[in-house]
Amino acid sequence: MALSEIVGVNFVLSAFFFVRALSKALITYAQNADFPSHTKIKSRGLTEPLPKKLPTAVDIKKAIPKACFNPTVKESMYYVFQDFFLVTAAYALMKASEVFLPGWLHWPCVFLYWAVQGTLFTAIFVLGHDCGHQSFSHHGWFNDLAGNIIHSFILVPYTMWKLSHKHHHKFTNNFDKDEVFYPVKESEPCAGGKVLPGFGFGIGWFGYVLRGYAPRAVCHLNPMDPMFKGHRLACVITLLFNMVSIYLQYCHFSTFGGFTAWFKYYFIPLFIFASYMVIITFLHHNEMGITWYNDSEWDFVKGQLQTVDRHYGLVHKAIHHIGTHQMHHMFSKIPHYRLEMATSAFRKTFPDLVRICDEPILPAFMRMFAKYEKQNIIADTTKEFAYQ
Repeated sequence: MALSEIVGVNFVLSAFFFVRALSKALITYAQNADFPSHTKIKSRGLTEPLPKKLPTAVDIKKAIPKACFNPTVKESMYYVFQDFFLVTAAYALMKASEVFLPGWLHWPCVFLYWAVQGTLFTAIFVLGHDCGHQSFSHHGWFNDLAGNIIHSFILVPYTMWKLSHKHHHKFTNNFDKDEVFYPVKESEPCAGGKVLPGFGFGIGWFGYVLRGYAPRAVCHLNPMDPMFKGHRLACVITLLFNMVSIYLQYCHFSTFGGFTAWFKYYFIPLFIFASYMVIITFLHHNEMGITWYNDSEWDFVKGQLQTVDRHYGLVHKAIHHIGTHQMHHMFSKIPHYRLEMATSAFRKTFPDLVRICDEPILPAFMRMFAKYEKQNIIADTTKEFAYQ
C-alpha cells in the first residue's frame, strides 16, 4: 500500500474515532447534567397549553403581509449564487492556506473550514427546501429543476425528500402519521430499540435517507417505495442528478488529491451538514411543553402551532432563518427570505400562540435527546404526549 493511501486511511479512521468520542462525551454530559425544568429555560409560550379555541389557518394568514407569499426568481437565485460562491471561496481559501500559511496553522484552518463549509452546505439545503415547497418561485417546473440541481450537490434525493417532507408537513406532530422523531407506541416492534448517542449526529441523517425512521420507514433511494407512488419517473430523474453529482466529484477529486481530499474537503462538511439536519429537525418538534397528538385529537392548525422557534446565533442568518419554524410550518409557501417578516407579524397578532425556546442549540439538543431516550415510548392508549 502506498504511503499516501496509508495516510488517507489513518485520516479517515482518526476522524471517525474523534466524532464517536465527541458524541459519547456529549451524551454522557447530557445524561448526568442537572437540567432545569422548562419553567427555568429562557422561553416563551412553553409553560402554557395552546388555547382551546384556535384561529383558523385563514385567520392567521390574514395577519401575515401579502408580500410574504410572493417569491421571486431574482431573489431566490441571488441566494443560490451567493451560497455557491461562498462554498467555492471557502474551498479555494482552504487550498490556498495549505500553500501560503505556515504548517502549524494547517489544522486550525481545517477545522474552521469544516465548520464554515458544513454550515454553507446547510444553507444550500434550505434553498432546495424552498424548491420542494414551491416557495422558490411561482413556476413549478423551475422549482423542481433548481431543486434537483441544488440538492444533488449535497447528495439529497430531491424528489423523494420533497414527497416525504410534504407528508411531514401534512401531519405535523401527529404521532400516528408524522414522518420522523415522533414518540413510538409500545406495541410497535421497534419500540425500545437502541438509538445511537445524539442519533449519531450526521449518521442519523444518512440512516434516515437510506432506511427511514421506524415504524413508518421510507427508503429515500427507492423510487418504488409506496410513499412515491405516482412520482416514479421524477424519482428516477432525481437519482440521475445525484449520480451525475457523484461522477463530477469523482472526476474532480481523482485529479486533485484522491479519496483523502474528497473525505477532507467534501465528506466532513457533508457530515456536519447532516448533523445540522438531525439537530434542526429534532429540536423544532421536540421540547418540554410541545404536545404530540394521536390522530383523533390532532388537527392541522394545532399540529403546526406545536412547533417551536429557535435562534441559531451566529449562523442563524447564514442558514436562512430556518429557526423561524412556526410560520414555515403554518405556511410552507413563504420563501425563507420572508419568514422573519411573517414571524414578526404572527407574534404581534397572536402572542398567545407563540412557541419560542432561546436556549443555546447544542445544550438544548443534548437535553432533549436525553429525555427522548427515556420517554419516547408511549402507551398505545395515549391521546396527547409532551416530554417532561
